[in-house]
Amino acid sequence: MTKPVYAIDPETLLISSAAAREAAAPAAEAYQSQEPYAHGSFDNFLPPEILERVKEELKELPEAESSFNRAQEKLKTSYIPERLPPYTRSLFYALNSRPFIAFLEELTGIDGLIPDPYFIGAGIHVVANGGHLDIHADFNHHGKMNLERRLNVLIYLNKGWKEEWGGSFEVWDKNMNGKVKSFVPLFNRMVCFNTSSDSWHGNPETVNHPEGEPRMSIALYYYTASWDETRKSHSTLFKPRPGTADQRDKLEARHATMRNLLPPFLYRRLAPRLRRLGI
Repeated sequence: MTKPVYAIDPETLLISSAAAREAAAPAAEAYQSQEPYAHGSFDNFLPPEILERVKEELKELPEAESSFNRAQEKLKTSYIPERLPPYTRSLFYALNSRPFIAFLEELTGIDGLIPDPYFIGAGIHVVANGGHLDIHADFNHHGKMNLERRLNVLIYLNKGWKEEWGGSFEVWDKNMNGKVKSFVPLFNRMVCFNTSSDSWHGNPETVNHPEGEPRMSIALYYYTASWDETRKSHSTLFKPRPGTADQRDKLEARHATMRNLLPPFLYRRLAPRLRRLGI
C-alpha cells in the first residue's frame, strides 16, 4: 500500500515536526509555482483509517452552526469541531498543531503561519444534493485576532465520487475569464491553496449524487500576523462565471455600500443583525 503523504499515527494523531516538513518538501516547488495562484492536490493524504473513523462518527451530526441557502451558496451547512464527536474533533486539533503548521510552511514557503483556535468558518462542510458554492474569494481578515488569511486546506470525505456528480473544486483565473483546473472531491484527497482577494475558486456545479449523498469535506484556514491599517477587509466576494446563470451577490454589494457610508462602529453593530434578517 502506498504510504500516505502526511503519515500521522491513526491512534494518537501525532507526527514529529521534522517528519512533517520532510513530507512536504518534495511538493514545495511545484506547489509554489502553480498559476494563477499557488495550489496543490494530494491524494492518499492521511492514513485512510483516520477518515474511515471520521466518516463513521459523522453518520450523526449535531445541529449545524451555520446554514446557507441562497443563490450563491445553496444547501450548504457547517459544523464547528468542538461540537463534533471526539475522534473527529481530535483530528481538527492535530491539523491545527505545530507539526501540520511545519508541513504547510514547508509546502507553501509562507513563514509564521498561525492556526485559528476559533475555527471561524472552518469545520465539517456539507453540501446537500442540489447544492453548490459559486466561485468566490474568501474573507481576508480575522477580526478577532487581527490576522491576514493566507491559506485554505480541504480534505474530502466522499468515497467513489464521480466527476459527473458535481461538486468538483474549481480554480479560476484572476480575471474570471475561465476555469484553470478542477479537482473531483475524492475520499482522502487534500486540496490546499493560497488565499487572496482574487484567488477565485469554488464548487459551482450542482451536487447530484444518484443516491442523494452529500458532498462532505474537512475545512481549515490559516493566517499570518501581516495585517495592517493600509488593508481593507472584506467578506466573501462572489463572482458570476461568464455565460452562466450565476447571480451577482446583492447582499454583499449592499453591505459594501453600508461599510463605506456608515461610521465603522455603527456598521459593526448593525451588520450582524442585518445579515440575520437577510438584509
